[in-house]
Amino acid sequence: MKSLARFVLAGCLTAGAGAAHADDPDFLRSFQGNFAGKGTVKVTTDAPTVNVSCHFNSDATSSSLSLDGSCRGLIVVTRAISADLKSSGTKYTGTYVGSRTGPAQLSGSRSGNAINLGIRWAKEVNGDRRAQMTVEKTGEDGMRLTVVDTDPKTGKSVVTTRIDLRRT
Repeated sequence: MKSLARFVLAGCLTAGAGAAHADDPDFLRSFQGNFAGKGTVKVTTDAPTVNVSCHFNSDATSSSLSLDGSCRGLIVVTRAISADLKSSGTKYTGTYVGSRTGPAQLSGSRSGNAINLGIRWAKEVNGDRRAQMTVEKTGEDGMRLTVVDTDPKTGKSVVTTRIDLRRT
């Protein structure tokens, strides 16, 4: 499911430049732990929405974040998903694995409680190789993964993935 790939990185708001924060090491560490939750995924911008249930193990240090888990949709379809991010100053870079197109490259920066990442898919998805992902801290024990892509027919932004997770 291509959309699950987008998930991780899925539709997270827009990629943007954010200011560096003195608390970045503590911010990344706050993602440490096991998370589970539900959300929605679209394989393409015009495909029907699929409900998914996901679980992730998150390993976080002062300069890196690694998510490893899976999402299940349509009762029988499960996809392994992982993302590895590293921070260097104000920038975040990494790789997302889970898309049928192959590993995707991630790059972006932090803004408030969110890491906004541009995605570069290994192959064309929805008419190009670009999308945006946001990894957002929601409350003390929550995380939201969002992927946004552009509909090639209308040029409008479409949320292709939105998954809300809670620490378990």
